Parts: sequence; C-alpha cells; structure tokens
Amino acid sequence: MSIALLFVTAFATEWQKPPEEVLAVLHAPQLPWVWTSTSGGHLLLADPVSYPPLSEYAAGWYELAGMRVDPGGGYHGNHGGTNPRLQAVGSDAVVPLGVPAGAEVQGAAWTADGERFALTVRDGDVFSVWVGDVKGGLEKLDGLEVNRLMARTVAWMPDQKHLLVRTVPEGRGEMPAAPVIPAGPRVTEGSGDKARSTYESRNLLKTAHDDELFDHFTTAQLVLVDPRKGKRTNLGAPGVYAGATPSPDGKYLLVERLVRPWSHDVGWYRFAHEVEVWDKKGEKVATVASLPLADEVPAHGVPTGVREVSWVTTEPHTLVWLEALDGGNPVAEVPHRDRLMKLEAPYTAAPKEVLKLQHRVVDWAFTEDGTMVLTEWERMRRWQYTRLVNLGKGTMKPWFDINEDDRYASPGDPVYRLLDNGKWVLHQEGDSIYFSGRGATPQGDRPFLDLRKIGTDKVTRLFRSPADRYEQFIDMLPDGRFVMRSESAVDVPNYHLVTLGGKVDAAAGEATRSRTSTPITKFEDPTPQLRAMEKKIVTYERADGVPLSFHLYLPPGYEPGKPLPTVVEAYPLEYSDASMAGQVSGSTQRFDRLWGASHLFFALQGYAVLDSTAMPMVGDPETVYDTFVPQMVADAEAAVAKAVEMGIADPDRIGIIGHSHGGLMVANLLAHTDLFKAGIARSGSYNKTNQPFGFQSERRSLFEARDVYIQVSPTFFADKVNEPVLVIHGAADSNPGTLTFQSEVFFEAVRGSGGTARLVLLPFEDHGYRAKESIEHVLWEQLEWFDTHLRGK
Repeated sequence: MSIALLFVTAFATEWQKPPEEVLAVLHAPQLPWVWTSTSGGHLLLADPVSYPPLSEYAAGWYELAGMRVDPGGGYHGNHGGTNPRLQAVGSDAVVPLGVPAGAEVQGAAWTADGERFALTVRDGDVFSVWVGDVKGGLEKLDGLEVNRLMARTVAWMPDQKHLLVRTVPEGRGEMPAAPVIPAGPRVTEGSGDKARSTYESRNLLKTAHDDELFDHFTTAQLVLVDPRKGKRTNLGAPGVYAGATPSPDGKYLLVERLVRPWSHDVGWYRFAHEVEVWDKKGEKVATVASLPLADEVPAHGVPTGVREVSWVTTEPHTLVWLEALDGGNPVAEVPHRDRLMKLEAPYTAAPKEVLKLQHRVVDWAFTEDGTMVLTEWERMRRWQYTRLVNLGKGTMKPWFDINEDDRYASPGDPVYRLLDNGKWVLHQEGDSIYFSGRGATPQGDRPFLDLRKIGTDKVTRLFRSPADRYEQFIDMLPDGRFVMRSESAVDVPNYHLVTLGGKVDAAAGEATRSRTSTPITKFEDPTPQLRAMEKKIVTYERADGVPLSFHLYLPPGYEPGKPLPTVVEAYPLEYSDASMAGQVSGSTQRFDRLWGASHLFFALQGYAVLDSTAMPMVGDPETVYDTFVPQMVADAEAAVAKAVEMGIADPDRIGIIGHSHGGLMVANLLAHTDLFKAGIARSGSYNKTNQPFGFQSERRSLFEARDVYIQVSPTFFADKVNEPVLVIHGAADSNPGTLTFQSEVFFEAVRGSGGTARLVLLPFEDHGYRAKESIEHVLWEQLEWFDTHLRGK
C-alpha cells in the first residue's frame, strides 16, 4: 500500500484555515448533479460529495497498472452524489430515492424509454446495484457486489429487460497479504536492441505482490440479471475484463479480456489482451484478435494491430475497427495512417478492408440510416476532417473540416439519441443532424443548437443564448422540445423546458426560431456574497500584434480608478496560428461558484484577479517550444501593461499564480522578468530534462532539442529567481511530468541560491488537491503569501 512520506527540510506546521468569509463560500452547499433521463421526461438529482477528510486519503491505496485503488476496491478518492431524488419535467415535486443515508450514487444507467434506471451505489466499501423506476420505486439487487474497476459496471441489454453487470466473483477470498520483506530487489532493464519510453505511465505494478493485488481487485464475473424475476446467469468464467458490450440485436457480446503476464512498464490498457465474440450464453464464438503487450508505442502514437473494436450500432452484429498503417508512429511519412476494417458474423472469415485514411482517425458515430460519420486528425496542421463513410460500398466523401484551435468557427458537437435497443446514434431530423456548442465570440461564449444538413455546408441555427445570459442546450426530448440550463452572472443555474416556435427574422448567427421556456428546477443561490464581485472580459494585444484577453474580477465595493494588489492566473497553451491564440473563451454571464483552492478567492479579499490570462505560444507545432520563454514574457508584459493602463493594477503589487504547466510558467517568469512582486507555483515541473521523451505538445526528445529542454527549465535559472516564490505540491503526485521531487529540487535550487522560497508538501495529495484539510490550508498559504509580499502585512 502506498503512503506518501514527507521529508521536511525546515519545519512542520499545523493545518491552517483561511478567513471565515472564505470558509463560508468554500463550504456552502454545492448545486446538485443532474442526470436527464433518456426520454428527457425526468431528472435524477444528487448532492456531490466535496472535500472528504484527509483521513480517507491517509488510509492508503494500491498502485495497480495505471490505477490507484483504495482498500475497498474502488478508485482511490473517487466520490459520487448522496441523497438521490427524482423530479419529473413539468412538476415541482421531488421524490427521494431510498438509498442508505451517506451512500453515494456513482453511476446511473437508464432504459431507452426513460422509465427505469439502474444505480451503482457505494455504501462504505461495498458497491451494489439498485434498480428503480420514475414512480419512485427502488430495490437493491441483494447478493450482487459490483466490481467498479476498468470498465462499465452496469448496462441494460438491448431487450431493456436484463442487466449486464460486472461483479466481484463469489468466493474471491481475502486480499493477498504482503510479504514481510520483498522477494528481491526491483529490477528494470532495456534489451539494447530497441528504443522505447513509457514515461507517460503512472501507478504501475512493481512487485509480484502487486501482480496478485491486480488479480484480486480486477478479476470480475460477468452476470446477466433479470431484476424483475430475480434470475441471474453467469456468463463465461471469472477473468480480467477490459470491456463487454452487447451487439445491437443482443445476440452476441464483444469481450476484451486481459491476459498474463502483467507488465511492470505500462498501464493495464496496454496489456496483452484477447478480443472475443461470445454468444448470449457466455460461450466464445470467435477470437477477433490476440493483441500482444503494447510497450513500444511511439510518443503521441497508437498501438499497432487491431484497435478500437466496436459494433456498428445500426446493424444487428457487425464489427468495425482500425489498424495503423504507419507503425503507430505519427511522424512516419506514409500516404495513409489508418485503415478501417469490417467483420460480419460468424466472424470466421477474413476481415474486409473498408478504406484507407490519410490521417489518424480519432472518432466515429453513426447516423440513423447507418452512415458512419468519421473524424480524422491531421497532426501537423492541428486540423480535423469530418467524413461520411458508406461501409457497404467502401466509399467516403467529405462533409466539413475545421482548425481545432478555431473556437469561433467550431461547429460544436453532434447530439445523440438512444435507440430502442439502447445503442446511441446521431440525433437526426430529416436529412440533418443536431449540433450543440459553446458558441465562442469576441464578446464571450453564446451557446447554440444547430441543424446541420448532412453532406453540405447548410446550417440552420435553432437556438442561441442571448448575450445577457448563459443558456445552453442539455438534452432533447422525443417530441422535439429540449432541456436547457439557464444562468447569468447573478442568477443561479436552473433547468428549463424549451419549445421552439415558428421562423423569425434573424441577424447572421442568431436563432431563426422563436421559443418559449418553462422552469423545471428552482435552485437557490448558495453564495449570494459572490454576486458583489465585478467581472468583465478585457482584450488587448501583445507587442507583436497577437490578440490576447483575460477575465477581470474586481472585489466587492471596488472604487474605480483605485489601483489594487493584483493576482495574474494563467496556463500556457500552444497554437499554430496567431489569429486563434487570442480568441476569447468563457463568458461573463456564467454564475460564479468558487471551488477548491481557487485563485478567485483573492477577489473576496480585496485583490483584482486576472483570470484565464491568455498565455499563447504561437508557432510550428514541431518547434514552438524554441520560443517558449520569450513568448511567455511578451504575453505577461502585455497583460500587466493592460491592467496598469486600466488603473486596476498597482505595478508594484502584482503576483503571478499557476498550477501544473502554469507552475512552470510562474517559475520562468520570476526567473526571466521583474514584472511580479511574488509568485505561487503549484504542482509544477521545473526541469524538463527529467522528461526526456517529450512534454506537453513538445514532440522532440531531449536528445533532439537539448538546448530547448534546458531553456524552458527554471531549475537551471533558479539563481535568477529574486522574487519570493511559494511552491506547493501534492506529496503523492502521480502525474509523470510533475512528480513531487520536481518542486523539492526547484525549491532547494532557489533557496540554495539565496532566494526567498517556501515549500509546502501536502500529504497524500495527488496532482489536484481534494481533502478538506489540504484545500483549507492551501487557501491560507496563498492568502498569507500574497498578503505578506504584495500588501506588506
């Protein structure tokens, strides 16, 4: 079991709490989670579990092939919602569901007609299945303990009467005991005949005992359950199953089964596995593929051989999959990267090649008439192509293509609907598909719902959020009405039922249909004190003309023209086109709800906050990090200059904060500029030479771009960090690029060079901070640091 150890270099401190006004917002009730039924006629609500006690994390976890597993068999730190309840659309009545107090709903599966549902519920260390209906009935399936790891836990079969459940096998026995001493040293080696890197892997198996624990926790029995009759049928033998999906007609199961030996170099998703077709009795019909351990996948690449096997949702039992034609290597120069394959029952003939694809396939779905809508991704241009594929004829034609960085031109995402057999298809209206999106504009996001005619560029805008609110499509009802969530800067998000009316005259980009809406929920504002904050989107330019923006938050009672201590928050992002780099994202009409160790709490304490400050790196994707530092400096100079010009920021009292890649940004800006009085770097990576085979979108290895790796690594320039820096890190960070030692070494480098620095290691915390004590303490540290170094308190 893993328990984080802290090596305290100077002194320990007790857990601290931020001011009461901060605590009041932090611990205010959360708005409930909402799941809409597949028919759209009901809402399932539950209250999210926030900030569990640190003692829960201190109980430890097991690192098992890419997963952190708690002693109870669930994902470590994974929480659901309590107090589940139902609300019918069009009714104010809320019907409580009778799960035990404190038990958490961790998943919900609806029948296609939206009348029944199956809940995965955790009560202590036991995961169980509860089946209910929209009338409020709910019953636990006794004697059925669910295995939550690796794959979907509960799913309705195509007949919508039976459930396919991954269960803990009967008689599993006690957890394997750890040896008193290790069986031997841990040994890892390279064969010398091939180069490979698995640095992206995390929480890997390390010992023979880990292998036993992996078997113990992941072995599952597939069970077919008739919840009404109480009948249960085991399908196949217990095994380590990465997936089990029924065919659209319910006649077969597509099963992915992992096979030993377990690797200590990669996560379970790259273990050797068998792809099989079973009949509905659990007997194997055919082996589709026997795939070896994928431990030589190129950086940013894909495994070779069969991948992404799935059913054609509009045919009874036809399989499709992809195979790489470039060795899985994204930099290989080849005419085609992937090919699409098809195999029909009885799965004994050779599979048929449907067609070859020029670029990497990243997604597909089916229209109701069986047309495959397939998306290719061109890595060099960061471009996406949407194609229409006829599987029967093996033909393909283009539909539309987009720059993946172009928010303003984004078509959004297609809307899906559930067929009677429980399979998802693209939601179609005549010869058009519904698309919904955020609707980014230079003034902020305005979500939309469109009808996009298949195979053409004709788009009909049905709905668009007004500029003075933030309203977004949630789900479509069978009768054409839809559920919308509506909010504003001062109005709490609530759900509404929308009915579209007749055509109206509309300016370009606006909705062409009238609408009426009826409230469904009546949630109330849990933090009205936040509504006194002012916010706006501010646009400006970098010295070289690249357009930039930030979201400005001003404290309650701000006096215009009075410069304030200011906090700049940002996260660097890479772009290949300067015009895309400055596109505005977000909206001033979102209802603010501060959560976790958010930097926005500074606005409640009298600071101006520059949130989501644009920090673009523009250039060729292959070489953009050559200019990472100078571009970041230019971005920061422009943001500071704009805030000072507006009379908002006092140039002598500006701090910078960032998390993860933003932590790297903070350290570099303190090392290479004097723009900031102090900085807070959280969970960052400060020496990229420890990631020799790429980081973020850097595609070259250390050995191909040695100088670049050094120049972006502030540990090499720690002697130039002459402003106070607070370094915070989870002591159990599993993110391969930001392991905890990165902060320890950077801190020692700054302190050893005579700099002012403070290192805070949070016990048992991962890359993000979750425990109540940790969140409260981080907020206290952050406020104390900037109060001391920006305000001189």
